[in-house]
Amino acid sequence: MYTKEELLKSLPEDMHGFKMHFVGIKGTGMVALVEICHSRGAVITGSDVTERFYTDDVLDKLGIKALPFDGANIASVKPDVVVYSSAYKLDINPDLIEAVKTGVPCLLYTEALGAVSAVAYSSGICGVHGKTTTTGLSGTIAKGLNLPAQILAGSVITSFDNSCTLDNGHEYFIAETCEYQRHFMSFHPQKIVLTSVESDHEDYYPTYEDIRQAFIDYLCLLPEGGEVIYCADDKGACETVALALEQRPDIIGVPYGVTAEGDYAVSFGKTESGVQTFRLNGFDAEFGLRIPGKHTVLDSAAALALNFQLLKTARGAAPETDASTVINADDVLNAKNALLSFAGAKRRSEIVGEAVCGVKGGAAGSASKNSVLVIDDYGHHPTAVQTTLEGYRAFYEDRVIIADFMSHTYTRTAALLEEFASSFGAADEVILHKIYPSAREVYSGGVNGKILFARTAAHHQNVQYFEEILDAKDYVLERLSRPLPEGKKGYLLVTMGAGDNWKLGRAVLDALAAR
Repeated sequence: MYTKEELLKSLPEDMHGFKMHFVGIKGTGMVALVEICHSRGAVITGSDVTERFYTDDVLDKLGIKALPFDGANIASVKPDVVVYSSAYKLDINPDLIEAVKTGVPCLLYTEALGAVSAVAYSSGICGVHGKTTTTGLSGTIAKGLNLPAQILAGSVITSFDNSCTLDNGHEYFIAETCEYQRHFMSFHPQKIVLTSVESDHEDYYPTYEDIRQAFIDYLCLLPEGGEVIYCADDKGACETVALALEQRPDIIGVPYGVTAEGDYAVSFGKTESGVQTFRLNGFDAEFGLRIPGKHTVLDSAAALALNFQLLKTARGAAPETDASTVINADDVLNAKNALLSFAGAKRRSEIVGEAVCGVKGGAAGSASKNSVLVIDDYGHHPTAVQTTLEGYRAFYEDRVIIADFMSHTYTRTAALLEEFASSFGAADEVILHKIYPSAREVYSGGVNGKILFARTAAHHQNVQYFEEILDAKDYVLERLSRPLPEGKKGYLLVTMGAGDNWKLGRAVLDALAAR
């Protein structure tokens, strides 16, 4: 029998016959860890609520059925370890109560992830924005380069065969790592990608300095000669790296971005036929990406930098060696092809569907129908909202953009109220709702959805408010039936946020299909 202290240091490298029970198994991160451990031979069981989620599809593929929460699960399964989501408490959840009572070691998801990372050459991808997309891009490129790596992302990635993980070998491990409550401090990184640092999770990090310090502490987990690949265009990332290097001058900083120096300096190309192009300073190639937004180009540069630095390490090159002298033409071509194949992540600029809507007063026939494209995106921070909408504006310049946004957590909305209110400039119209709450926060202030609406209306001339999500459906359908302005060829309806307003996009598509 393993002790918790032993398991915190490292899970078994060979997991065949190792029994793991996951409490909250349907969580996105949890199901990704399930996939990783299952691929290494672990015997997996788990419990959760009965409601069906998209992660059930992943569990179905693995032949795992989530059990109802019940203390009897522990006696039945006799697990070597219980892994649990932070949404469930040791003294409240029946599975966990029984595990504690019978002495079964219990690890938080982040602790278990850290224990997995200890048995491989691991790279952690972190930042306030872009973690999931950068992880998905990194895994897609690693597969194209045939790097022997497992990758764990925080959402379903299309190019991972609609899974949260990719398994191409166990020598390297690339994982999305989360800053909330300093969860990433359980990870064992050899390399870190840092996309961005700014104020967020105000319920846990009241000030910018608080969250920045968490990232500094994470970077300081790197071993001597460990690398932090960071966005030189992000002020917070640059500050964080500079402060970490003061404490740990043995860490190596590898910048990427428009203002970066070296191999990974980015220059933007053009956008046409659904592809945006860019170049990296150290490589004689034009890279292409089918996902909108300059921020996604930066995420791609980060993913390319991580993979090329891993190849450099694998080939025994000295840290000061330029990657461009180690990466050959075949590597670049394989990376280009892989990047072009990337189709995004679930809820990250996810194309939900396309339909047509009849025009009010229009004559019968195709000429009297408007094209409607529906996209769903998880962006829930003002910077993410602004950069994502600006990306859509450049990518879909011939469409009228209607942005439906549901803010997540009262504390974030209150702390960043003016930033949220001024973040919708690239949209032609904005629809807002009540705030989507979080069980983890305690908020006693006065900011709510209507306050956000009032402040947004001071910045944007076309804002609507519907308290409940589906109350907006009839208005949206009527809006999509209006004649298009001159020069526009269709509508783009974007549902944004970490709440459940994605339901509106699907309801609109269902209504249009029924017509």
